Amino acid sequence: METTNEAGWTALVEELAERWWILVVRGVAAVLFGVLTLISPGTSLLALITLWGVYALLDGGFSMTLAVSAGRAGGGWGWFLLEGILSIVAGVTTFFWPGITGLVLLSVIAAWAILTGIAAIGAAVRLRNVIRHEWALGLSGVLSVVFGVVLLARPGAGALALAWLIGAYAISFGALLIGLGARMHRWLRTRTGAAPRAAVPTPVRAR
Repeated sequence: METTNEAGWTALVEELAERWWILVVRGVAAVLFGVLTLISPGTSLLALITLWGVYALLDGGFSMTLAVSAGRAGGGWGWFLLEGILSIVAGVTTFFWPGITGLVLLSVIAAWAILTGIAAIGAAVRLRNVIRHEWALGLSGVLSVVFGVVLLARPGAGALALAWLIGAYAISFGALLIGLGARMHRWLRTRTGAAPRAAVPTPVRAR
């Protein structure tokens, strides 16, 4: 029998699972960003960071939507809200701080990746007792933290190396989100009994 706490988290997961498409759209946006980065690796560092700023704003908006959904379910919204705020702040910084240097912007991206990664890991830990596939969310968080640390460790790398690093990260991160969204959709179908019903035997008429 579910405890009150478990029932609350189950309601949260169901609320988020109903919006599984947000995770998929976030993942698709990340993959597209990564692909655009890889197919034009010769782009300037400023153009690359501007493209990332657009992605950060979109990702932040999706995270805020998840936070609202989690709040309606009665808990666990803080991690998603934190991730959304960090993404939006980082994206806005990219566009509205024209005097900032490329090196500082890379530090902003690295800090964003580390902090949002920690938030994702925190959300995964809280959801682990409800859904079996929270590892995808946790792994996406670990990937973000590693990416941020590597970026901080090599801030002076050339634009080409940074393009490959950022592109590879975005594609991997996006693929994990798409997979998580698909798994949550399947979980919701199983939870709500949306699986195909068994065929009902046809009555045999008496002759």
